[in-house]
Amino acid sequence: MSTAFVPQKQNRAQDAQFKDAMHGKDSTSRTGFLSAISKNDDAQQAAVDEYFKHWDNKRPSNETEEDKKNRLSEYATLTKHYYNLVTDFYEYGWGASFHFSRFYKGEAFKQSIARHEHYLALKMGLSQGMKVLDVGCGVGGPAQEIARFTECNITGLNNNDYQVERANNYAKKLNLEKQLNFVKGDFMQMDFEPETFDAVYAIEATVHAPTLEGVYGEIYKVLKPGGTFGVYEWVMTDKYDESIPIHREVCYGIEIGDGIPKMVKVDVAREALKNVGFEIVHEEDLAEKDDEVPWYYPLSGEWKYCRTLGDVATIFRTSWLGRQVTMKSVGLLEKLHLAPPGSQKVTEALEEAAVNLVLGAKLELFTPMMLFVAKKPLNA
Repeated sequence: MSTAFVPQKQNRAQDAQFKDAMHGKDSTSRTGFLSAISKNDDAQQAAVDEYFKHWDNKRPSNETEEDKKNRLSEYATLTKHYYNLVTDFYEYGWGASFHFSRFYKGEAFKQSIARHEHYLALKMGLSQGMKVLDVGCGVGGPAQEIARFTECNITGLNNNDYQVERANNYAKKLNLEKQLNFVKGDFMQMDFEPETFDAVYAIEATVHAPTLEGVYGEIYKVLKPGGTFGVYEWVMTDKYDESIPIHREVCYGIEIGDGIPKMVKVDVAREALKNVGFEIVHEEDLAEKDDEVPWYYPLSGEWKYCRTLGDVATIFRTSWLGRQVTMKSVGLLEKLHLAPPGSQKVTEALEEAAVNLVLGAKLELFTPMMLFVAKKPLNA
């Protein structure tokens, strides 16, 4: 992967206008399923067309090198429209923290999500008063938890206007505005001054980058000498072999359903960190812990691990059965013109992702929680 990759040009005024058109100027008044079916028809169709042009009528058996190149070169537009389409479904199914986690036996879903965020903060040594950057912050769930846990000050960076608006609204509702601030930006071309932050973290976000060296290099630039970067990275494992059809099908299913230009193997992430100048001080794949409760159990619908009524509701929504109910309901509402066009197509892509995430885990081809903690040298 080359650091010479040219970042996609941004038009922030146009992005903001599209957000207003698709979600409404007051896009924080609704949430979850209701918000998912309340988008503007024309804007939704435009987002669907722009996103799925990279995937329609394509599979690993017939995709071309040009197809792959186009996904990489249009990474910002691809990711932006992906989250315009799926954010409400994510919040409906998963909550405000869009990531996986380990589970201990007897542990509630929300507790495990928070512990996963605390673990990253612990390994990075985050503490009170530190100036921290959250790269690809989503709607701010992890930043909320880490800010409370460590009392640090966090800036969240996101290229999706809808998520930025929702994240700032949540921070205000939780009286966390003094610690949290969420801004629009492309992590391949950050606007921050060099050496701005004491620490930087990313939780399952930099997988959307067209090149890990590119995004890691930007993180290195804005990090102070001696500062720490921590990341939970989505990667294919050493067992992944793209020449094996089922392996590539699994990887492709994850890519299409999760808005990823191109998944890479773990060694690519490791070398990218080193190539931009980081010193890796800790690494571990948290999916390899041989836990009694698998990290993917909410997607595989293993009800025996539920511990609270909230767990039951979450696992129902995220399990195969719940996903089918959501798909069929959305499809019916779309036919009745009560949901915007393309809504069912979005849920079908999310279903393909869920199926292949579980299969990738069972075949030990994929991990969503490859943890790297790296330092920028003091003399950098």
